[in-house]
Amino acid sequence: MNERNSIIGRIDWVTVLIYFALVIIGWFSIFSAKYDELHPSIFDMSQVYGKQLIWIGASLLVGFIILLIDAKFFNAFSLWIYIFFLVSLLAVLVYGKATKGATSWIDLGGGIKFQPSEFAKMATALALAGYLDRLDVDLQKRKDQIIAATIVLVPMALVLAQNDTGSAIVFVSFIFVLYREGFPGAGWLMVAGVVAILLFVFTLVWSQKVMYIILGVLLVLTLTFYIVTKKKGIVRMLAVFAIAFTFVFSVDYAFNKVLQEHQRNRILVLLGQLDDPKGVGYNVHQSKIAIGSGGFAGKGFLQGTQTKYDFVPEQHTDFIFCTVGEEGGFLGTATVMLLYLGLLLRIIILAERQRSTFSRVYGYAIAGILFVHIAINIGMTIGLLPVIGIPLPFLSYGGSSMLAFTIMLAIFVKQDAYRLNVL
Repeated sequence: MNERNSIIGRIDWVTVLIYFALVIIGWFSIFSAKYDELHPSIFDMSQVYGKQLIWIGASLLVGFIILLIDAKFFNAFSLWIYIFFLVSLLAVLVYGKATKGATSWIDLGGGIKFQPSEFAKMATALALAGYLDRLDVDLQKRKDQIIAATIVLVPMALVLAQNDTGSAIVFVSFIFVLYREGFPGAGWLMVAGVVAILLFVFTLVWSQKVMYIILGVLLVLTLTFYIVTKKKGIVRMLAVFAIAFTFVFSVDYAFNKVLQEHQRNRILVLLGQLDDPKGVGYNVHQSKIAIGSGGFAGKGFLQGTQTKYDFVPEQHTDFIFCTVGEEGGFLGTATVMLLYLGLLLRIIILAERQRSTFSRVYGYAIAGILFVHIAINIGMTIGLLPVIGIPLPFLSYGGSSMLAFTIMLAIFVKQDAYRLNVL
């Protein structure tokens, strides 16, 4: 008991306080987004804001239990936790319930639904941390590189098979972890990813012919530079251009044959190629109106007209940031952004002071997961990214996301509190 008390006393309360601040802001934002004059109490369990309080309470209870568990448990059972949620993801494909085009939920009955993909991110972080913590693992070895990549790609593929593109994209965040741990080529993979996105966008905006001309000019200039300077690596450079030309050639096929119609339309709206404010672009259009109307200080709690009259669909879930923007204005959104920034920086700082590879890798993993969630969610609500439907951590309504993010963070807080016990 004394050991447990001493570890609890070493909890990083800055992280915990930021967590509580975000959860409270989220709860009141959900109350405002779904406020019903017939049910004016925020504690009304028949309403979504009352149900969210139940999930918050359950998450806090589970988080507290995690703080009492031996920190070694999560490393020792990381593989089994990972396998359990892989099986859960497979079960979704068989028994899952389709919601908004994605088959990512298991109906447990009694109005309770379970979304394994939210927990699979945490399980993958544990499994990757557990694997890289092994003494015989060296990311300079090809075998270990393949195993590390497989740990990430298998759940990602299963989530993608559920047609849950948003959650699948979040698994890309693990590239930051691999980069930090010295995975060869991780930096180039990140650069290649950015270049691929740019090529995809420019091809859609300018057409394939224009992109061929641009790439052709760049190829000629690059060949001239290599010949004049007698620089080595010309074969590798030609291979890069060959991949770029092939990628541009495949854009039309991927866009028209792989992506679904609603996904294509969302991208076209984002790029300004399609104007449909009453159709596929309705959510984003109303979202930007709501956030913009908040001005500097906002309209005040429960005073948002876009929020009150339900102009923005899914405002208590994926578009909860709209409520913050309309009722809190620039000050409200800046506060939330600073809280998120503070949380991410704090996690990275704590990760760097860990004495075990397991704790460090896990810390960077959850920082990456949170960052991608925050960036994509806020980006889509302000029209910078296409709508793909992922929750805003600790703010959006949802039992699975609240519980998963809380567990994710609580495990790391526990690892950090235990770090002085690691020799």
